[in-house]
Amino acid sequence: MQPYPEPMKSLVEAICTRYGGTVAAVLLYGSCLRSGDPLSGVVDLYVLVDNYTQVYPSRWLVLASRLLPPNVFYLEARRDGQVVRAKYAVLTQRDFARGMRWFQSYLWGRFAQPCRLLYRRDPETSAWIAGCILEAMRTFVRRIAPLCPACFEAGELWRRGLMLSYLSELRTERAEIRAKELVAWAEEFYQAVTLPLLGELPWPLREEGGQIYLSIPLWVRVLAKMRWLAAIFLGKLLSLLRLIKASFTFQGGVDYLVWKLERHTGKKLELPAHVRRYPLIYGWGMLWRWYRKGVFR
Repeated sequence: MQPYPEPMKSLVEAICTRYGGTVAAVLLYGSCLRSGDPLSGVVDLYVLVDNYTQVYPSRWLVLASRLLPPNVFYLEARRDGQVVRAKYAVLTQRDFARGMRWFQSYLWGRFAQPCRLLYRRDPETSAWIAGCILEAMRTFVRRIAPLCPACFEAGELWRRGLMLSYLSELRTERAEIRAKELVAWAEEFYQAVTLPLLGELPWPLREEGGQIYLSIPLWVRVLAKMRWLAAIFLGKLLSLLRLIKASFTFQGGVDYLVWKLERHTGKKLELPAHVRRYPLIYGWGMLWRWYRKGVFR
């Protein structure tokens, strides 16, 4: 583990206080990781725990975690007079490991990217997380390589995969633009890991002058395209369900969603009082109207 900005400690301490010894690890990813400034926005964290029943007093929260993980919550903490804000997702270690191989890219698409371990219960947990992240990268490359042309460069693999991962969720950002930004930010990382990961695939591989040549059978490519069409459809549906669930688990979740959409799109969004009060009943129509207007894709 490397040192991290001082204000981040207050978040880790608050989470460990809230959930006690059941916390196995806390992982940082997202925009605040890339900026290096936890005060510049809302910090994105993943909290890995032993068991949902030990974490939640409410049975419906346990059920929600099992049916559609993860549950997402909001947290504020103070340190040296500064307020640091976070949204954090709670997953069991078992669900985290399974997510590195899921049909849908919700987890392995995130953790194939650089992330940071803020807390681990013991050294064995560090090694286990490293193995999970390696599995995420393997899944990413295995699913994306058949979609690349016969000759490509390393950045193309990751840009294409991150773009598809974004397209399989409801997002305000343009997928192509964000994928380019993410790859540019961690270009050295992606250059270093691409060839070793491609070398694990069962197809002939060679590299010349930065160009990668990979001979993949046509039927594998066709199957990969069909898989992604299904994954994008399913992913958007699950993303919508997670948004609705977050409106109950995330303090101020509806208002946070509106703030985030306005921040990314520059559009002023009106949220009627009845939608804020009963999002599960009236939110569907509002989300559909926003979708038709191109607020998210």
